[in-house]
Amino acid sequence: MYAIVDIETTGGYASANGITEIAVYVHDGTRVVKHFETLINPLQKIPLHITALTGINNAMVQDAPAFHEIAETLYDILNDNIFVAHSVNFDYSFINHQLKENGFILSPRKLCTVRLSKKVVPGFRSYSLGNLCRELNIPINNRHRAGGDAAATVLLFEHLLANNAQQHIDQMLKKTSSEQWLPPALQKTDISKLPPAPGVYYFHDSKGKIIYVGKAVNIKKRVSSHFTVNDAERKRQNFLLHVAKVSCKICATELEAIVLESTEIKRLWPKYNKSQKQPVQKYALYMFEDGAGYMRLAIDKRKKNVQALYYFNSLHEGIILLRKMLEEFDLHEKLCYLNKASISIEERALIESAKQYNKKVIKAITALNNQLPTFAVLDDGIKENEKLCLLIEKGSFWGMGYLPSSFSITSSADLKDLLQPYQDNDTIRNSIYSFVEANPEKKFVF
Repeated sequence: MYAIVDIETTGGYASANGITEIAVYVHDGTRVVKHFETLINPLQKIPLHITALTGINNAMVQDAPAFHEIAETLYDILNDNIFVAHSVNFDYSFINHQLKENGFILSPRKLCTVRLSKKVVPGFRSYSLGNLCRELNIPINNRHRAGGDAAATVLLFEHLLANNAQQHIDQMLKKTSSEQWLPPALQKTDISKLPPAPGVYYFHDSKGKIIYVGKAVNIKKRVSSHFTVNDAERKRQNFLLHVAKVSCKICATELEAIVLESTEIKRLWPKYNKSQKQPVQKYALYMFEDGAGYMRLAIDKRKKNVQALYYFNSLHEGIILLRKMLEEFDLHEKLCYLNKASISIEERALIESAKQYNKKVIKAITALNNQLPTFAVLDDGIKENEKLCLLIEKGSFWGMGYLPSSFSITSSADLKDLLQPYQDNDTIRNSIYSFVEANPEKKFVF
């Protein structure tokens, strides 16, 4: 038996929104044998844009039953039947979430009429319910209401059954099939082609735009896990609505994947990535010589084409480091712009010569450089005749790439012609430091 379902809701994801209307047609594969339909009081305000779409307003649901009043009836109708809907995971996420909150566990086999239609009647520009009904001359009345859309889905389902859909249904309902949990626009072949290897994966929308970037030890397994868990949160529902394609880049190791993921998130700024979207380091420590020959240190905004001594995420972090250098090496706060007042004639007379002062500045910079490590991380490459290399220079991530296995490293300068430069950030740097702490044999110190 098939339970063909449609719902109307107050919003796009189940954890923070309610159901305003539900219609269920129980179908035996030949005809409808049972019908259940009701407005539902969502116990929250219906947004104006939802009312504009569905016609359901707050007054209409004021005296309607709340979900807990129909939960048992609905569970009895759905339980042990195949759950059918157009974009099935959307409707299922709401109903399953509400049933769970009322103590009912629903775990049906699911059938998506979007995915089934693509198999039975391929080649349409769009597989929305409205477009399919137009293309197949299926009447659809009371659009964007649960009863009207569910009734149209029944007619669509019957049309598909009349056009040899059963063979596809049998395959889609197998336990090993991914058809029950994949988003409606995502092809099963996109998942089956993914490699069980480390790397970075990209979710694209219907226009090809990258909307999410992730990293994995096993790309195929990790991508599948995004869809096999029925999460009612906004992020999960947005995936179901918008993911249309997945692509990937294979990496040699998880560490390389971490670096590439962080870099790609900052390069692409995908819509549904929340973490690692903090700005890149904004400040840096610079040194220059003034007109009187004094070597000056200064914290300033990061400059793209000017070599810096060190980089900081915040101005406060830079000032703390610079003050420590002043105290340890007896530098002058006005010559380091920590006090921005002009140096008076009396103060100038008390400062040692530029030659003497500069010796202290050089000592401070040397001590800073000694504290900032320079090393390479060497690991297996993707191919047998290569090795992966990541370079940390003066405490910051410089870049990574692949070296010939026979390449002999003598200095960091040797590597720079072979490695691709990358933007340094906390995520990458901390991941590399953690890796070499756990794998000291893979650290090469110059």
